[in-house]
Amino acid sequence: MSETGLDPVIHAQARLRVVATLAALSPGDRISFPRLQDLLDMTAGNLSTHLRKLEDAEYVTILKTHEGRKPASYVELTPLGRRAFESYTASLTALLRGTAP
Repeated sequence: MSETGLDPVIHAQARLRVVATLAALSPGDRISFPRLQDLLDMTAGNLSTHLRKLEDAEYVTILKTHEGRKPASYVELTPLGRRAFESYTASLTALLRGTAP
């Protein structure tokens, strides 16, 4: 955490967009990598890089499987990731209101 309470893993613009998009899903729901890429208008490489950081922080899980003979990847926000995003948004709200510690 930074001194503002804003998680630096989430605070990067691209990762914030990823986490906010995943947080809009119901807990336990997944989204396909291509669908997430389309929603965020990111290149596959850029999205992969940010997902790796989120995965290293245990904020997302990535399920790699096959649909027929074609590889498929699905992304899900973990319970830890959901709590981190909720804490992030609470800290940001407090900062914007001038009530942050």
